[in-house]
Amino acid sequence: MTRLTPISLIAGAMLALASLGAHAADDAKPKKEPTAQQQRMKTCNADAKATGKKGDERKAFMSSCLKGETAAASAPAMTDQQAKMKTCNADAKGKTGDARKAFMKDCLSAK
Repeated sequence: MTRLTPISLIAGAMLALASLGAHAADDAKPKKEPTAQQQRMKTCNADAKATGKKGDERKAFMSSCLKGETAAASAPAMTDQQAKMKTCNADAKGKTGDARKAFMKDCLSAK
């Protein structure tokens, strides 16, 4: 019969905690948002499937869609807030720090 020493109990407990910590770290990693190209690929694939395109027709459609030639037609329209953000960002070029923050706040809250 093997007798467990306090040192072996402590070592076993430390290994168990280290193992749990490694698994917890994996679960804590946030999921990455898809890139613009990945999102475009998803949209183009869905559009090609919805229209029943196959073979060469699908290849041609996917090529033009991924280049952005047909994706605009299937993409949702830009909301007013998105349009305002785009305009304000363009107008804020050259401003930095607190001046940019103040400008953006005023610009986005303007009606």
